[in-house]
Amino acid sequence: RNKGFLFFFFSSMSDVHAWPELPEPAPFFQLGPNTFKVPMTMHADNRQRLVERLRKVDGLPENSVVVLQAGKAVVRHNTDHEPLFRQESFFQWAFGVKEPDAYGAIDVSSGRSLLFVPLLPPEYAIWMGRIKPLEYFKASYAVDEVHYVGEMESILSKFNSPTLLVLSGLNTDSGEHVQSAKFNGIDKFKVNEDILHEEMCECRVIKSDAEIAVLRYTNKISSDAHIAVMKHIEPGMSEFQLESVFLNHCYYHGGMRIMSYTCICGTGPNGAVLHYGHAGAANERVLRDGDMCLFDMGGEYHCYASDITCSFPANGKFTPKQKLIYEAVLAARNAVMAAAKPGVKWGDMHRLAERIQLEELKKGGLLQGDVADMVAAHVGALFMPHGLGHLIGLDTHDVGGYPRGLERAKEPGVCKLRTGRTLVKNMVLTIEPGIYFIEALLVNAFANPAQAVFLVKDRIMEYASFGGVRIEDDVVVTDTGVENLTQVPRTVEEIEKIMAK
Repeated sequence: RNKGFLFFFFSSMSDVHAWPELPEPAPFFQLGPNTFKVPMTMHADNRQRLVERLRKVDGLPENSVVVLQAGKAVVRHNTDHEPLFRQESFFQWAFGVKEPDAYGAIDVSSGRSLLFVPLLPPEYAIWMGRIKPLEYFKASYAVDEVHYVGEMESILSKFNSPTLLVLSGLNTDSGEHVQSAKFNGIDKFKVNEDILHEEMCECRVIKSDAEIAVLRYTNKISSDAHIAVMKHIEPGMSEFQLESVFLNHCYYHGGMRIMSYTCICGTGPNGAVLHYGHAGAANERVLRDGDMCLFDMGGEYHCYASDITCSFPANGKFTPKQKLIYEAVLAARNAVMAAAKPGVKWGDMHRLAERIQLEELKKGGLLQGDVADMVAAHVGALFMPHGLGHLIGLDTHDVGGYPRGLERAKEPGVCKLRTGRTLVKNMVLTIEPGIYFIEALLVNAFANPAQAVFLVKDRIMEYASFGGVRIEDDVVVTDTGVENLTQVPRTVEEIEKIMAK
């Protein structure tokens, strides 16, 4: 009996003094036990979709190998502070790797995948934690091979005189150019910059079922966070306090460590600032009783975004004026929801929303005259100067909005659309009509006879400090229509009920 006790005691002591093991590698991403589990097979399937598409490209060079570069670890300005790293989106789509400074390669003919990770110095283990072996990355990311970055030239040389396909192209949303992969020794290879970007963008436009499942999760958590804000809000709070409620819910309940974009918490007149919340306008106003609020916020998970806007009164009860504007926007949103389906042109959906809003503003006494004439005079763009919505996925404003051959419309309002595509099943987009009272636009319109004839100035000026209303949902295109991924109160009655609690 005593021997058994002593064996147990010393065994326990030896366990206490053993160095901890690395956690078992798992072929999925999950931030915590109650967060969504993203299988690495999703990225393997993405790679397979890409190579199948590339194989159909006319003139594809023999022995083509895709080479992608991960995002780089950076420091803030001239300090040693490292901002929290977020992966480059094309690399994330293909490999799902959370670490910086890696490379990935995909052999187009066989589909084999290779991951190249940096060889870290011994000092890394002191400051940043255990250095993971190559086998750990192979098991974690479900790739066929893992090597060090310094071996890229020698490993890629084994592919029988390969042509490296690298990204090079224009992001039609941002106007920025994608950076091509660069590594020591790349000049020894044939490099093609003409093929990969367009083909990867087309792949990213159409989401897989697994990707849609992640986006459904990001919307669920972000929707619940918006509801938490509705329940916490009261006049006298600061905008940033409501932002903090949203951030806390997304991180605490959903493992969303990073937001999809800077939170927009516009109250009162700030609701008319389309991208309010930036460093120069830092969600700092104190809410007043009677304010209309416009909160545009969305968290991301595994780099997949959400983008949701809720508009509601600070005190939880709509005034007649607030209800008029809100229900005008809601009518436009509902009309688009009912009309959007495969084969529909997105530009036509924008025009539909604009026309509905003009009709509702006319009913409310803010506009006068024939709606068709208002459309011709571009009155709609005075109140909704942005596009109806955009593609969403690994970026809030996702890539592929204007593929080769698709021209951007020239007319005001429609020209701001971030995509002009025809809808296809498994596209994911935002639907976000809005009405705003923006001084810079309305002052000029009052002075423009072609537009002023439709404007009831006295009624419009009653809304001079109103701000705006935007209603934004994330939807996936189905066989017959759209599925709304966003689940928040939308009618006046639903909002007042939830805020009364």
